[in-house]
Order: sequence, then C-alpha cells, then structure tokens
Amino acid sequence: MDMHTVVVGASGVTASDVLAVARGGARVQLSEEAVAALAAAREIVDALAAKPDPVYGVSTGFGALATRHISPELRAQLQRNIVRSHAAGMGPRVERDVVRALMFLRLKTVCSGRTGVRPEVAQTMADLLNAGITPVVHEYGSLGCSGDLAPLSHCALTLMGEGDAEGPDGVVRPAAELLAAHGLQPVELREKEGLALLNGTDGMLGMLVMALADLDALYTSADVTAALSLEALLGTDKVLAPELHAIRPHPGQAASAANMLAVLKGSGLTGHHQDDAPRVQDAYSVRCAPQVAGAGRDTMAHARLVADRELASAVDNPVVLPDGRVESNGNFHGAPVAYVLDFLAVAVADLGSIAERRTDRLLDKNRSHGLPPFLADDAGVDSGLMIAQYTQAALVSELKRLAVPASADSIPSSAMQEDHVSMGWSAARKLRTAVDNLTRVLAVELYAATRAIELREGLTPAPATRAVIDALREAGVQGPGPDRFLAPDLAAAEAFVRDGRLLTAVETVTGPLQ
Repeated sequence: MDMHTVVVGASGVTASDVLAVARGGARVQLSEEAVAALAAAREIVDALAAKPDPVYGVSTGFGALATRHISPELRAQLQRNIVRSHAAGMGPRVERDVVRALMFLRLKTVCSGRTGVRPEVAQTMADLLNAGITPVVHEYGSLGCSGDLAPLSHCALTLMGEGDAEGPDGVVRPAAELLAAHGLQPVELREKEGLALLNGTDGMLGMLVMALADLDALYTSADVTAALSLEALLGTDKVLAPELHAIRPHPGQAASAANMLAVLKGSGLTGHHQDDAPRVQDAYSVRCAPQVAGAGRDTMAHARLVADRELASAVDNPVVLPDGRVESNGNFHGAPVAYVLDFLAVAVADLGSIAERRTDRLLDKNRSHGLPPFLADDAGVDSGLMIAQYTQAALVSELKRLAVPASADSIPSSAMQEDHVSMGWSAARKLRTAVDNLTRVLAVELYAATRAIELREGLTPAPATRAVIDALREAGVQGPGPDRFLAPDLAAAEAFVRDGRLLTAVETVTGPLQ
C-alpha cells in the first residue's frame, strides 16, 4: 500500500483521510473488515425485505410518505425515484473538494455496516472517487436535516449513471458517458440503498474538516501578522511573557502569545517611542491579540472534537444495529456540526476585525507613532494604502454578516414531518466564504505592516520579520514608494498567505510555530 491510498474500514476515518481524498486525490480502498460488515448488514436487510411486515426505508415510502407499504416489485423503482426526486439542487456548482469529501464521507458511513448497502455499491462509490469523477452538486438544496439530502442525491444519481458529472479533465459530461469511459457499470439500487446514500451529514462535515485545516494555518498566520503590526507600531512585547498567560490558562491564548514572541525575538523596534507621548500600554488590538486569537483557537479545538466524533459515526435512518435490529432514529440531525460551524464563523469574524483595527492604526498618523499618513510616499500627492484599508473594512463587514448563525434558523419541510432542521449545510457554506475572506484580511495587514516596518529607518526588525519581508518582495509584492496599481500587490500578498509561504518564511527562522 502506498501513501496515496486511504483504506476505509468499518470504524470511521480521520480528518487527514478526508483531506487526502478531497484535496490530495488519494485513492480509496475498502478493507476486508468493511466488506464483511457490508455483507452482514445486507443479509439482515434482505431478510426483512422478504417479510410481509413493513420496515421503514426497506418496504415503505419516506418522510411524510412513510405510511405506505411498497410491494416487492416496486421497490427498485422506489429507490431510483428517491434519488431522482431528491436530486433537486439549484444554484452554482459546489467546489470539487467539497463534493469529493461528501462522497468519501458517505462511503465511510456505508462501510460501517450500519446502512444495509451491498458491498458492490460501496465499491462503485470508491471507484468513482478513484476515477476522478465528480458529480455536479449545487449550492442550494440541503436543510441540514435528514442529512444533506439534495447534495448527496446528486452524487447517488451519478452512481446510477444519470445526471451530469465532471471528469478528471475538468469537463462536465453525462454521467453515463463518464462511467462507460472508465469501465464502470451504473448501480441498480435495491431495498434501502437509495435512502442510505442520501441520509447523512457528510457535506457539512466535510466542509468543517477542510475549514479546520485552513484555519489552523490562518490562525498561525494571524499571530505572525499581529506580531509584525506590534513591531511596526513600536509596541511592547512584554505583554507576551508566558508567565502572564499562565495565570489565565487558556491553551489557545498561550499558543498565540508564544508564536508572537517567537516572531519578535531579536527585534530592534519593540518598546521604542518616537513621539512625545510615551505609552503606558498599547491599544487593545495590539495588546489583546493573543486573547482574541487564542479564544478562536480554543473554539477550533471544540469544533475538532465534534468533527472527530462525527468521523467515527454512522449516520443513517434507519440503521442496522449489531444485534440485527433495524431501527429509525434522529442521528441525521445536523445540530452538533451546525453549531460549531457557526461558532467558527463568529471567531473568524472577530479575528478579521482585530486585524483590521491594527491596520487602520498603522495608517493613521495620529495613532501610528511617527509613520506617514496612510504609509504614503508623499501624502496628498499619494494616497498610499488608504483604499487597501477600505477593501479590508468591506471584507470585515462581510465577515460580520457571515457570523450571523444559520443554526439559529429552522424551516419546516416534508408536510411538517421534518419540522425542525439544523441548516448546517448553510452554516458550512458561509464559513467557507468567511475563511476565504479572512485570508484576504490578513493579507492586507501583512502588506501594511511590512511597508510600515520598512519605513522605520534606523531600526532593525526581528530576523523572522526580515525573512518575511524578503520572501514577500521575492514574491513580487513591492515595498514603500509612490502610488501604483495596488490590486496586483494585494492579490500577490493574498496568495503568499494562502499557499503557506508566509509561515514557511517565518519558520525558517523561528522553527515550527504552534
């Protein structure tokens, strides 16, 4: 087995497995344990299907139509119909990594042996992933309860050889053509299988796992940009002393303070005052940076705990229990995932907000302690970074709107049978946008702070800071000077944060940050 293969067993997967498949293109293989669990559960479903007694999802309709008993000759049609009718998404296409995560996580639950799906269906799901076939899934259609129904239905439709999908070449074609091109046979669904392919929180969970991975890097990046702003503002690093954070023992706070202290080691700027009014204390946006970023880190730790529990879960309705019972349940409700997705959006908005306040301080000659207005070359003739801060402010304002919780909402559906829903998919979608916008906010702070540091003539920045500035300039982001077309510089700074070059530059000096 090579490092590019993820083996799916019967007891769940890890976050790194999800990332490897969704973003890294890793191949998927079913374990012998999973195949055995699939076969054992299917025997139970087949036995129930042969009995005259109605069993939800096996020999009945679904949702508000669950009272109708379906005769054996109509059950294959029932399973096809649920997929076709539930594939009712609308709006823009969802990103490829989200769809791959969605498919992989549904496969994870199927392989638990709790859904009653045949081994050959699970194998075809793995084959689709391995072939690089990505179903077309749309933005709208999930209420985050009874699973991400419409998104998962579009994936199941591809499994049946219907609808549209994107091939490994990025071209959207009819699913039947793509399956045939890769030597795959469409699946003929049997009792319960259509329902089992639709009824999970896999989309919102996949987006949570990916957001946590992105935020791990962004929170460390935010510690770096905060440290650079502190340095540019001639602030004091004494507030970062470990003994101060030990008496308020939030682990995230201590980690952020330690990161900032590591970046600032050896700085010749911290603690200097070039104006006539010595500061007893720095502003909150500078002094409280570890407290705000640390609270976000601790929120992430809680979200990671929820994600890990979900990754070990088998979410379906009904489920096949180890003792052979097939029972209805409410485990498909997305509330646990929806809440933490919303919590993270709040933390992201606050982190963006404090970064913007530091940027504004760098540009205001009345609060920047000797820097030129807007960091302009010839203020008045030049506007400097005035409008870069406008852009950052617009992004922060959008982050605040995205922080309004989706999970506080609910809308009844299915003739009031499904009368309370989580809206977890919506929470995940807006968090994904928030993560992108936070990257841009931090890029603007980085751009302003590095320019400000270079304008502090006669003072020597920390070695880590120097490494960042050098790497940023090598990336094509220009330093101080007369006004120029600013958008390309900001785009390059964004890419510098997004692809990890900021952290790489810092850690060549500091070693690994937390």
